[in-house]
Amino acid sequence: MLSALRDFAKSPVAIALIGLLIVSFGFFGIRDVFRAHAKDAVVVAGSRTVTGADYRREFDMVRKRAEQEMGQPVTAEIAAANGLDRQVLQGLALREGFSELMRRMGIRPSDKQIADEIGKIPAFANPVSGQFDKTQYVQRLAQNELTPQKFEGALRDEMAEQQFVAALMGGFQAPRAYAALAAVYALESRDISYLAVGPTDVPRPPAPTDDQLAAFMKENASRLTLPEFRVLTVVRFSPAQFANLPVDEAEVRKRYDFRKDTLSTPETRSLVQIPAKDAAAAQAIAARLQKGEAPAAVAKSLGVDAITYDNKPQSAIPDHKLAAAAFQLQPGQVSVVQGDIGPAVVKLNAVAPGKAVSFEEARPAIEAELRKDAAADKVNAESQAYDDAHTKGANLAEAAQKAGVAPATIGPVSRDGRDAQGQQVQGLSQKLLDTAYGLPAGGESDVTDAGGGEYFAVRVDKIVPPAMPALATIKPQLVQAWTMRQLVAAMQAKAETLAAQVRKGQSLEAVGAGANVKLVHAPGVARQTAQQNPLMSPDILGDAFGGKLGDVFVARGPNAIVVGKVDAIHPGDPAALARAAEQSRPQMSQTVFRELGEAAEQAARVKVKVKVDYNRAREAIGLQPLTASNTSQPGLAK
Repeated sequence: MLSALRDFAKSPVAIALIGLLIVSFGFFGIRDVFRAHAKDAVVVAGSRTVTGADYRREFDMVRKRAEQEMGQPVTAEIAAANGLDRQVLQGLALREGFSELMRRMGIRPSDKQIADEIGKIPAFANPVSGQFDKTQYVQRLAQNELTPQKFEGALRDEMAEQQFVAALMGGFQAPRAYAALAAVYALESRDISYLAVGPTDVPRPPAPTDDQLAAFMKENASRLTLPEFRVLTVVRFSPAQFANLPVDEAEVRKRYDFRKDTLSTPETRSLVQIPAKDAAAAQAIAARLQKGEAPAAVAKSLGVDAITYDNKPQSAIPDHKLAAAAFQLQPGQVSVVQGDIGPAVVKLNAVAPGKAVSFEEARPAIEAELRKDAAADKVNAESQAYDDAHTKGANLAEAAQKAGVAPATIGPVSRDGRDAQGQQVQGLSQKLLDTAYGLPAGGESDVTDAGGGEYFAVRVDKIVPPAMPALATIKPQLVQAWTMRQLVAAMQAKAETLAAQVRKGQSLEAVGAGANVKLVHAPGVARQTAQQNPLMSPDILGDAFGGKLGDVFVARGPNAIVVGKVDAIHPGDPAALARAAEQSRPQMSQTVFRELGEAAEQAARVKVKVKVDYNRAREAIGLQPLTASNTSQPGLAK
């Protein structure tokens, strides 16, 4: 179905829509050139730059998601061998190109919209007051290796894209015929028969020789080569070491007394104010309000505007005399007030009582703050003592001793924080690893801010260059992999032979009987439920539903190579087709729109002339640059 949608994206209607977008982009200019960009830029889209550090952060997030899905370590080398690095780079190029065009078109959320959106995020709220806390905001971002500038820039891009998409999507619907085609496609079922050639149906290969295993290792060198490892000595200065420091009760009380007004929620009132020319006019307005006339109507009849305050504290009302009087009224009361700027009439609509935070309620948060402050002071004192000693010539171990901090030896560890067995080494930040991998053997760093109030210093004790593991250390795994490859090759060859016999006119039953391979019948395999069938692999389903009636195919199945045939094709029930078409139309509209969006992103990338440096991207994730002959890749501008 996706191919059909892509065909639609190439149709005259879609081309016209995309053309209108591109023409509108053109009015906003395309003359940005490389200027003042970061020296380590891996993507440049007009005024926008993605640095190596930005790319590495995106790459690591995607790589870690792949690890979670696969349930095993995924090194940078493995990820690159499977094209994950290029996928991330391609995504960044498209995203930055599209965002740059949004900027040129003037689709840009205001600073107030950004601030309002950030203020809604619970992670940035003060744990006591529940209000946005700038300190909390900066600290949370630092923990995720982000700055306010980067976070707000990303949020601005996301909101701009949402506004743009919402404007284009309004009222958009895919043609009803598209939903009908999708329903016909989805509700079709097929009868399939196949022979499953398994490992027991072919001779087991003899045990490989060491020469064969050595050749196998050479053939798979990119996957087997161990990355560079380093042995490190690390000195940490962490507030976590001082998490249980005692707290002075008097200091808790002092901080509470100083901040209790800001911790409490003030009383708020909803009221309406109508200005008057003089005292007599004010009395007349008050009389009309007391009779039940609407304030807006009274103000309009006098040619003035009624000023409304909804749930405002006393400090938010600019006329101080009027505010003081309003906060003495009861709901429904009307009063004539001589305000700071003249007479006015006030009607109080509602009162929301304030809430004072008691000392005991505030104590846990204040004690936590005091412990945090005390821990930060301890960390600063230790790191300063270390820095003073190191600056005067002491090596890392000597400076650590003078600071009273014990160094720790870590490693061997790879650049992505894994040990020689591929397991993640706990407690290592990417910043520490980057610092360590930027030093020569024997090199020592200065005290470095790790974020979140932590600091570290690191020494590189030993560098173990990338190398193939010794045959003896991985021989059992190599024997297993080599044997499985030989078995699969033999199974594939036998399956192809059997398929050739079927294509020449013999039945699956006769061919299976002659080869002593079991025949399996799978009637009524439906597209919607086929993936839930444990006997059906994606390869089998792809060939079975991609072919015509009577087609013979060879596909990889669960633990077998199968020789299959499409015996029958059954269309869906007409009534079910009609229901499915109507139900799927909204989703179909979204799918078609997404295809158009992807085409628009590609057009934006071309229009902005996005530049990509793949070798710098590789260096950012700790891989060697490719040679000039290997750097040209489809879809990557250089």
